[in-house]
Amino acid sequence: MAGTVAKKCLSPLSVLTRRLSVPEYISQCCYHQKVVDHYENPRNVGSLDKKSKNVGTGLVGAPACGDVMKLQIEVDSQGKIVDAKFKTFGCGSAIASSSLATEWVKGKSVDEALKIKNTDIAKELSLPPVKLHCSMLAEDAIKAALADYRLKQSDDQQEAAKVSI
Repeated sequence: MAGTVAKKCLSPLSVLTRRLSVPEYISQCCYHQKVVDHYENPRNVGSLDKKSKNVGTGLVGAPACGDVMKLQIEVDSQGKIVDAKFKTFGCGSAIASSSLATEWVKGKSVDEALKIKNTDIAKELSLPPVKLHCSMLAEDAIKAALADYRLKQSDDQQEAAKVSI
């Protein structure tokens, strides 16, 4: 009797593990397809020239989980974000959040990009509550990159004012 009960209890699990590998099983049961897509096919991975005056760089991290995110934006003379790149060390949700963030900031003005919220990213990716910190990191990275860009612009204006005096 005990052998029959054990067989019935283990049978569904053994069938499941034979059909799907552990990473495939986790991705299918735990993450939304959008997260898996951005993780397996990340958009805009790379770097821009951080010394360029029209490139803003944001580097943020979450000490609790070890995720680190670098997001860079390139802004044209009209104030429109024309390119965005990221590099992320972290879980699939962190990679997906930064990938989505780079897609969303492209084509927006600096002011429009500031309106992107972590709740919007989390909702789009259907992140579970335990992964909300990943979308918060993406929002923080956007804000940090925009702040760096604005700092470079104000430095250029101050230098131009000194030259004209």
